[in-house]
Amino acid sequence: MAELHQTPTSLCCCRKPLLASGPRCDGDSRPLAAPGPGTPRGPLVDVASASNFRSFRLRHLHLDLRLNFAVKEMSGWLVLDLVPAQKGVTSLVLDSHPSLLIHSIDCKDPGAGQEEPISLTYRVDPFTDYGSSLNISLPPAAVKPGRLIQITVRYTTTDGPAIWWLDSELTCGQSRPLVFTQGHSVCNRSFFPCFDTPAVKSTYTATVRVPEGVTVLMSASLSSYSTPDRVFQFSMEFPVPSYLVALVAGELQHVDVGPRSRVWAEPCLLSCAVKKLGGSVERWLGVAEELFGPYLWGRCDIVFLPPSFPIVAMENPCLTFIIASILESSEFLLIDVVHEIAHGWFGNAVTNATWEEMWLSEGLATYAQRRITTEAYGEAFTCLETAVRLDALHKQLRLLGDNNPVSKLQVKFEPGVNPSSLMNLFTYEKGFCFVSYLSELSGDVRRFDCFLRDYISEFKFQSVVAQDLIDYFLQYFPQLMDVSHREGLEFERWLNGSGPPLFEPDLSAAGALTQPVQDLCDLWRGCQSPDPQALVSFDLSAWSTFQIVLFLDRMLDQTPLPRDVMTRLSACYASVFDGLNAEVQIRWLQMVVRNSFHPELPRVRAFLHKHTSRMYTVPLYDDLVAGVMKCVAVEVFNQTQRRLHPNLRRTLQQILFQTSSASTNQNVPILSAVPPSASSSPFSQQVATAASAGTTAAIALRDVNVSA
Repeated sequence: MAELHQTPTSLCCCRKPLLASGPRCDGDSRPLAAPGPGTPRGPLVDVASASNFRSFRLRHLHLDLRLNFAVKEMSGWLVLDLVPAQKGVTSLVLDSHPSLLIHSIDCKDPGAGQEEPISLTYRVDPFTDYGSSLNISLPPAAVKPGRLIQITVRYTTTDGPAIWWLDSELTCGQSRPLVFTQGHSVCNRSFFPCFDTPAVKSTYTATVRVPEGVTVLMSASLSSYSTPDRVFQFSMEFPVPSYLVALVAGELQHVDVGPRSRVWAEPCLLSCAVKKLGGSVERWLGVAEELFGPYLWGRCDIVFLPPSFPIVAMENPCLTFIIASILESSEFLLIDVVHEIAHGWFGNAVTNATWEEMWLSEGLATYAQRRITTEAYGEAFTCLETAVRLDALHKQLRLLGDNNPVSKLQVKFEPGVNPSSLMNLFTYEKGFCFVSYLSELSGDVRRFDCFLRDYISEFKFQSVVAQDLIDYFLQYFPQLMDVSHREGLEFERWLNGSGPPLFEPDLSAAGALTQPVQDLCDLWRGCQSPDPQALVSFDLSAWSTFQIVLFLDRMLDQTPLPRDVMTRLSACYASVFDGLNAEVQIRWLQMVVRNSFHPELPRVRAFLHKHTSRMYTVPLYDDLVAGVMKCVAVEVFNQTQRRLHPNLRRTLQQILFQTSSASTNQNVPILSAVPPSASSSPFSQQVATAASAGTTAAIALRDVNVSA
């Protein structure tokens, strides 16, 4: 995209004055050692994990897999290096999934000089609809606190939610099949048995055997390839949680775009991806390092995946996964890649220890993303993007109500509820507002940058809870200790209160960009079409994508619109939107569908024939079915279903034909169905309401990086 004018100003300016505190950061001002920070608390339990992860320290895991594209299976073994953390441990319980076929399990005790492995007995028990528990009986003589044991599990994957096999017809090049994994939040238990909780981190290695012509990539810091054997070797030198172990294999090529970055894609996409990114990745990394300290992961590669990729982007360390569809919009591509880069510090290096506090990764990464774009492109650009997201947040709040528990930052969910169903705008945008509030309390955005840099240094490669962050913040800024108890400012309300953020940053720096948008919306909001002369001064072809998106989102809020208004809107803008990217087009088409404006239906059909990704199809199908155009949705689905991934096909069948079981075994991080075991509780019903509201809220949830 064109370089935007840089202004070295701060994004976060409070709408009302708060306490100022502390000078700028000069030198090392980290708090002295004190109880609390340094050793993260971590959760005693993780209701989304069946494992007994507290009973062991996981030092390392190794995967040895063979990929079989013909039968869509991975087969091989997993080796876990474990150290019992307490006496009396008689069993190892791992998270697993019904789709994993366990063949055998054995144990070695290297400290006892044991050469032959001991075969172990095991059983698989049901846990939730998104997993099962693998209970392994351990030999008492081998299990001693502090002494290493090695557990080897031989298994085969089948049709699990973490592994997405694409026939060649579903790839961009349509010449070779492709497979990728998506572990967030709790899907990787169907990739390999594990402690599937963000509270546990370890290094890992992998050996992957593939057919000729297939390239394998993993979220690893080192890799090598043996040509005669077609074997890829990987090593992740830094500890990561299970959900960040990721793999993609197919016809992939690369181009280096920086000293530590390369772009991977299918050959037909590669030149476009390289042209769009150019040398920007290294620039963004450099800005991030100036703000938050050294990039810890070595490589920062990006792989573009076909439209079947179920989310926008995923921050797998060393190798970001991103959907190729986003290449249409330079501005959205910029934001998504910068967000994933920010996760290198917030989410990957320091991770939320429980999924109930996802905001610790997503809220901090969103704040970091906006600090990076503010420094790189100026405050106006960042404030405009923020205005689009906060508009979507408030729209979702209007749909859900201020008392819905999913609007809390610290969500306490019940056993059986899939953590992915809590992935929503509050995690990102309310979390961002809380971090902005902390920045405002610090009194100086540069001083807060220093705090975040030292926070990363203190807790890197660990998993934390919210109290770790707050304790470290109050030790860093001791003059604010009383703020946590002051009426209207206490952290408890932020973490456990539902409803809108208690503070939002001042976005007036984008006024020159947002005011024309609001003025144009005001012209169209009347019952009559606006005077043509009044529209002359608004040239949408000169607007940025985010300005047009903000205009369309705000017009969507006014639905239903009078037919003559829709007729004039179509006459004025439909041809302009045709030449713009899918982010603009889908919003206009949602207006068309929600207002039952039949003259524009050919554009709806053409869009759904062209786009086969979840983020563009599901919102339109939802709107078509909710209105009077279900027959159009059924017709288009019948014409295009062969080009849709089976998981997306099942989702659309559920939307079209209201079949409650259609999405039971899908990796649908945003729209996951509430498990039957929890479906009767009030909380679960509210979670389901929040999930269904996501597509209603003008693609608000689709714009979330399930990053993430």
